[in-house]
Amino acid sequence: MKLVQTLRTLHGNKVGGAIEELHRSENDLAGALLDLSDQQKVDHEIFHVARDIAAWSQEHVRRLAEVGRDYDLDLDPEPEDEAALLARVKQKGAELTGRFHEPTLLLLADLRHLHRMAAGVSLDWEVLAQTAQAMKDTELLTVAQDCHPQTLRQMRWANAKVKETAAQIMVTG
Repeated sequence: MKLVQTLRTLHGNKVGGAIEELHRSENDLAGALLDLSDQQKVDHEIFHVARDIAAWSQEHVRRLAEVGRDYDLDLDPEPEDEAALLARVKQKGAELTGRFHEPTLLLLADLRHLHRMAAGVSLDWEVLAQTAQAMKDTELLTVAQDCHPQTLRQMRWANAKVKETAAQIMVTG
């Protein structure tokens, strides 16, 4: 246990920075999923699934805040509220809207963006898991092992939705 504490102290800034970045990225991913859900209220599958898997990222935010305390981080354990998340994501989405005037093209762009976000979050979980393993930080490793599979499922869902809708969106007028 003393070794883990020493390693945390020696490498705390780097690991803390990684935890902090992942905390922010999970908040952003939750916001993007909630935004997609909000935009696709008529598509019940997208509406409900996006909300359900956004809750995973919100739980990841809580878990990261908890484990971040070991690295002297004061991260908000509550995910950003839906209004704040949606405002931030909508601002980013406004850039895409200018390029894609048709709602179906916007849906495809949103799904592609979600996939890229989830892929980035997945890589960050992998980095954190490998770091935790090297440092023998079992608590951090447990969090990464619990959360990473859900992020992979978020990424696979976005990918499946792209595959399901891309041809129809691109071919139909």
